[in-house]
Amino acid sequence: MKKLLVAAVTVGAAVALSPTAAAEPSWTMPNLVGMDLQGAQDAIQSLTRGAVWFSGSTDLTGKGRAQIIDRNWQVCTSTPAAGATITTSTAVRFGVVRDTEKCP
Repeated sequence: MKKLLVAAVTVGAAVALSPTAAAEPSWTMPNLVGMDLQGAQDAIQSLTRGAVWFSGSTDLTGKGRAQIIDRNWQVCTSTPAAGATITTSTAVRFGVVRDTEKCP
């Protein structure tokens, strides 16, 4: 009986000392379509208080142009879409065209 009690106490202590995983913070992706790219990036950083600081972007014309001055590009699409849940491990990407062009 003593051996059984010692085993139960040891197992109970191990369970009690195990760290619990903290839930990853999450936010709702806002609708950023129509904004300039810099404003969209700023909005994500503001929403997450800097926890999500990187987002990618792609030229939707297929020309492969780099987005150097982000204010000169407008957001046409976002991945994930508006309303989806994002976390610090979510890859946020914007599909963009120059601010003088129409979204495809």
